[in-house]
Amino acid sequence: MTDPIADYLTRLRNAIKASHRIVDIPASNLKKEITKVLFDKGYIQQFKFEDDNGPQGTIKIALKYNPSTKAPAIVALQRISKPGLRKYSGANELPRVLNGLGIAVVSTSKGIMTDKEARAQHIGGEVLCHVY
Repeated sequence: MTDPIADYLTRLRNAIKASHRIVDIPASNLKKEITKVLFDKGYIQQFKFEDDNGPQGTIKIALKYNPSTKAPAIVALQRISKPGLRKYSGANELPRVLNGLGIAVVSTSKGIMTDKEARAQHIGGEVLCHVY
């Protein structure tokens, strides 16, 4: 697999389209950090890291849906920086997703964070994906 982040986003996207409650994803440190960001911002309901399946383990993610309308909390996941074309942004050029309603997940020297957190700390980095 050449792009594990795209695989992570595709597994989430497919589970949402199929209205699954739980999705299993092969784990890595980068995927764990992205999962923590999605949980902190309220896009997923719960997550659990399981280390018993093979050397890398898995991430179990409980997806979040609106109880009355059954609409998913995540409307779209879009990969921005790809292995063939990396997208880096300085602190002043970080993108605003849906005019601030969504988040951009950014890989910085201080770790994985949202665009708003990176802008507040005045650090740029690689824009991994947009979530809204």
